[in-house]
Amino acid sequence: MPDSGPQQEPKPDSPCADRIYPSPNHGERRGVGHPDSIILHYTGMPSASEALLWLANPLSEVSCHYFVFEDGRIWQMVPESRRAWHAGKSSWHGETDMNSRSIGIEIANAGHDLSKMPPEPSEYPDFPEAQIDAVIRLVADIKARWSIPDARILAHSDIAPGRKVDPGERFPWERLAAAGVGLWPKTVPQNPTTLAAYRAGDEGMPVAALQSMLAKFGYGIEITGVYDQRTVDVVTAFQRHWQQGRVDGVADGETLGVLRQVHSAATT
Repeated sequence: MPDSGPQQEPKPDSPCADRIYPSPNHGERRGVGHPDSIILHYTGMPSASEALLWLANPLSEVSCHYFVFEDGRIWQMVPESRRAWHAGKSSWHGETDMNSRSIGIEIANAGHDLSKMPPEPSEYPDFPEAQIDAVIRLVADIKARWSIPDARILAHSDIAPGRKVDPGERFPWERLAAAGVGLWPKTVPQNPTTLAAYRAGDEGMPVAALQSMLAKFGYGIEITGVYDQRTVDVVTAFQRHWQQGRVDGVADGETLGVLRQVHSAATT
């Protein structure tokens, strides 16, 4: 038989990626033809190399589509057409198989000390500039190619409140939004301390209204009128993304104002 010549290595789906480092941990997307969400994670492991090996280990049963190193290198691990295993038990707008609906991006960062709950921000590393620049390029490319709405560029903690905290309150979501990817409130509500704050144990129509707005925005929460642990977890997740100066699960006037702004932006 004639020599067919050297075989070309497959190219990453995104031009932002430097190379393919394949993970065997993936399957068919279920019930959807293409992704409609982007989920950002941190690796939560001591080093990038350990995280990369774990995501490529068939015993781990976890993976992601893209891996972003601290120095800005981007490696693709799972084809975008396939269902990577990064979201776990999760939901957004009532959709519970977020793995099938999303592109998962793991960002190398040791993360919070989860031996302390709630985790302390002081023990959580910052994200290097080169890494965030790379994340912005990658997310912008995926968003454009798949026509993904800004309201569906989410944190792992958004789709799994109480179970996950990544990429955390130090992740610069405002910078991403300024670059045209994701939502961020345009203004901070004035005099938020003059408004009532709601916290664990509160009950009544205002609590039900808060839960309703969080559910309409996308969070998995029941409208009970009781500020229970699930409400605390969901408000904390919201703050970790959109009100990063206060991550305590108490819905103060600023929390409510920011929620109204991003909810409005998501529906326009």
